[in-house]
Amino acid sequence: MTDIKSKKVVLGITGGVAAYKAAELVRRLGDQAIDVHVVMTEAACGFITPATLQALSGHPVYTDMWDARIPNSMAHIELSRDKAVIVIAPATADFMAKLVHGHADDLLSTLCLARDCPLIVAPAMNRQMWENPATQRNVAQLEKDGVTILGPASGDQACGETGNGRMLEAQEIADAVAAFLAPKSLAGVHVLMTAGPTFEPIDAVRGITNRSSGKMGYAIARAAIGAGAKVTLVSGPSSQPIPAGAALTRVESAADMFEAVKKHAKHADIFIGVAAVADYRVETPSEHKIKKTDDSQLTLRLVPNPDILAWVAGQKQPPFTVGFAAESRNLENYADEKRRRKKVNLIVANLAQNAIGADDNEVMLLDDSGTHKLPRAPKETVAKDIVARIATLYRAAKKRR
Repeated sequence: MTDIKSKKVVLGITGGVAAYKAAELVRRLGDQAIDVHVVMTEAACGFITPATLQALSGHPVYTDMWDARIPNSMAHIELSRDKAVIVIAPATADFMAKLVHGHADDLLSTLCLARDCPLIVAPAMNRQMWENPATQRNVAQLEKDGVTILGPASGDQACGETGNGRMLEAQEIADAVAAFLAPKSLAGVHVLMTAGPTFEPIDAVRGITNRSSGKMGYAIARAAIGAGAKVTLVSGPSSQPIPAGAALTRVESAADMFEAVKKHAKHADIFIGVAAVADYRVETPSEHKIKKTDDSQLTLRLVPNPDILAWVAGQKQPPFTVGFAAESRNLENYADEKRRRKKVNLIVANLAQNAIGADDNEVMLLDDSGTHKLPRAPKETVAKDIVARIATLYRAAKKRR
């Protein structure tokens, strides 16, 4: 199963207002079992205290080149040697310029210059500073130098303006770092996914839908991206944040989702049908709102929606196909019957009443070798385990071809 528990990172914090987000970032990285060691610039200490970051990370915070806590007084060497990556968040325009030109006038800049591990940078600055040609040249050079740039986002800024330059939220950065550290078991593989509910219109304002939030599907998309896959995500209505790196197609109805899947299926190596697709739709939706009268009853004629999973699995040369089964009873029996009937490689099954809308999940995986139960855990953790199993089965199936 996916394991990043041994991963250690340096979190470098520079002097921008977004430094306040670093506290949340330390927490979110910790949630992903990443061991965080903080290094701060002098300017960063004016926005958030080292004591706060030490309490949250559980490690001493370093700010001084000559810190006596490092036995040989070479903090710029020692602090990165056992780390998997250095993450600078926030990264100011000034600090990015230092990185480009190899300046080494404080602990953090010297540490970055002397590193033997990858570097990730999350910029944060005023929109005009971000759009300045000098900053854009620096960003381009950092990317050429192999530095990973996360963001920035567009939104409200501390100066009162709105635009590009806002640092990504802590959870987005933590997800990206976890993905960077995860084993690349799906490198070079194209994964096509569906997620979320569908919405089948009754009239201009009403429709048939379900309570799926999209959390599980979006978590699997993030896990697949973390495993190195190219992910195309076809999503029904969902308020979940878009997984960084996913190619997203938004749809509403099952018919729309089917058309999107057909468009991308021929290029997919793996298909994962997580979406809670409505089995039926109204045969003839009303163009206008249906008016209620005191003595009227409404009769709707429902017709079957296309079976997206069965269509994918039934292709002449189908991708490795994974389905989901959400049941309210007889979980294993119903899920295995669905797997055999639709001829899919793997079914992920869960009890709907215990999973829909929740932040955690308990699933069983059914394939030709039998049933494998995963313990209840946060959906992000479950997603990583599901993707690890998919990668194992996919590689085995590819060898048999």
